Amino acid sequence: MSRIGKKPVELPSGVSATVSGQTVEVKGPKGTRSFTATDDVQITLDGNVITVKPRGNDKRAREQWGMSRTMVANLVQGVTDGFKRELELNGVGYRAAMQGNTLKLSLGYSHEVSFEVPQGVTVTTPKQTEVLIEGSDQQLVGQVAANIREWRAPEPYKGKGIRYKDEYIFRKEGKKK
Repeated sequence: MSRIGKKPVELPSGVSATVSGQTVEVKGPKGTRSFTATDDVQITLDGNVITVKPRGNDKRAREQWGMSRTMVANLVQGVTDGFKRELELNGVGYRAAMQGNTLKLSLGYSHEVSFEVPQGVTVTTPKQTEVLIEGSDQQLVGQVAANIREWRAPEPYKGKGIRYKDEYIFRKEGKKK
């Protein structure tokens, strides 16, 4: 049995949900999000509680059970609190600044890197060496953070590059003379 799938998803105050067939639509203060589950699970709405149950006992139904419950819980969290990722820039001259809908990054290249911020995500730079990515879609927030980090991933010798705030960089010892 799925330990995650067994837990019901409770809707906080100010959040409403509708279930039509296999589609769950959640509305909250940060917008509207929806998820369409596979036919292997059954989604029901009782008052302010959403429950997910498998249809059958085969392996695929049990896999989709926990995953679908997590997706519904992420919808609820996205429209209430939202998701955020923080990036840090480490290196001499590495800077970030927002100009309109474009993130300008100085990463030691001969040119400045421009990153267009997609719809549904807000990017802010509280400091020149910090980038804060926020949004209601967890997958989109994580993908934007990964795309920004891809421009200059942290290297293991000096730790220069763009890294997640909670990321640990395994450091290597350099050459010996």
